[in-house]
Amino acid sequence: MPGRAWIYAVFLLSGFAALLYQIVWQRALYAIYGINIESVTMVVTAFMLGLGVGSLAGGVVSKDAKRPVLLYFSLVELGIGLFGVVSLSVFHAVGNVTLGMGAVPTFFVTFLLVLVPTVLMGSTLPLLVAHLVRENKNVGKSVGTLYFVNTLGSAFASAASVLFILGRAGQSGSVRIAALLNITVSLLAYVAHRRAMRPREIAETLSQAMTPDGEERDDAAEQGPSTKSPEAVENV
Repeated sequence: MPGRAWIYAVFLLSGFAALLYQIVWQRALYAIYGINIESVTMVVTAFMLGLGVGSLAGGVVSKDAKRPVLLYFSLVELGIGLFGVVSLSVFHAVGNVTLGMGAVPTFFVTFLLVLVPTVLMGSTLPLLVAHLVRENKNVGKSVGTLYFVNTLGSAFASAASVLFILGRAGQSGSVRIAALLNITVSLLAYVAHRRAMRPREIAETLSQAMTPDGEERDDAAEQGPSTKSPEAVENV
């Protein structure tokens, strides 16, 4: 895929998967803790707080220009996908243990349940922004475009989940679809990381291979023409 279009495509898929998770996980948590103003508020707050913490963490990690942000993005997407595969089983197991708890303990349990995936989701935007800024040196364009395509993917997921996915695949099938998207994005990002690193690795390998020979030639040039030893002169 030419240019940076692939980044926008994979981030659109990432946004699609993220909102699909959010819809399914919210429905699963509502089924466990009930649908009332308190439980809805706690679930939404836990999601937003986790995303905010993840965004902050991703910004801190991506500050160092030497860090391989594409590799980090690939690992983050893989982590989200792996959690997604087991998420519903974890939710139901914890829900059975914590059923009947008060509002405050329920909030903390809900927050801890979604903390890992939402922190990972929140970190994806600053990681990709850092990658694009290193290429085009334009922060505003990078943030705006990535936020747009990620939100567009979320909008598609919101419509598709209601119209097609949940009705045909159910909650378990929906999270499997989202996990497959995350793993696909992870693989694409890793391939892009390896391609980006290849010229640097080749240059370093060539430099290491040529440096010893170059040093030997320099040493020989500094020593000047070879002279015969006195013993060799006498023998002649």
